[in-house]
Amino acid sequence: MIEPNIYPPFAVPFADAMHPEATALNAQLKALLLQRESEGGFGNPNPSLPQQRGVFESDFTLFAWQEPAIQRLREFCWSVLGRTVQHLNGYDDGQMRRLQIFSHTWYHVTRRGGFTITHTHPMASWSGVYCVSPGEEVPDQPESGVLRFHNPHGYSNMFLDAGNARLAMPYQHGTWNLRFKGGQLVLFPSWVQHEVLPFFGNDERITVAFNCWFQMRGA
Repeated sequence: MIEPNIYPPFAVPFADAMHPEATALNAQLKALLLQRESEGGFGNPNPSLPQQRGVFESDFTLFAWQEPAIQRLREFCWSVLGRTVQHLNGYDDGQMRRLQIFSHTWYHVTRRGGFTITHTHPMASWSGVYCVSPGEEVPDQPESGVLRFHNPHGYSNMFLDAGNARLAMPYQHGTWNLRFKGGQLVLFPSWVQHEVLPFFGNDERITVAFNCWFQMRGA
């Protein structure tokens, strides 16, 4: 019997990692981020998406804050992102030392009824979301607050039959829902469409997000 070679020439790379000391770090981050929200003056003055009721979005300078908790999170995110970029591009250590990272970084506080519409992040190569607090789980709303990614293969489900209806990852159709755990970081190409479904918990769903673009020194 001849076995075929099966391979994904148009696969989309995602990556995730868990912060090793998430419980202590997230407690500090939650207190700080909620405090700054309540103080005022830290909101995004020029949001690129329509702002939904129940969602607070900060300005894009979060990783410039000097508080130790923010800087520990920044170190974790850039370390995971750097290893991801290095692995996928085949860069050696010398090339990585020349790689410059530029970014916008911000945070969201989402309360009951809040959501984020489907969007992409133009003019960036990598985006990431870190979960400070996933918020309350709602048993009768299993998709409450999930981060949903849309399959970029727009015509993949144009014709479905028994030959392709049950394709396993990474060949599946439709969308992929990510239910965050506290301390989880997910990285994805900035061009991938994504959204946050309405959150129905009675507390806060708190996430930190970033968009990044790169330049090689001396190139």
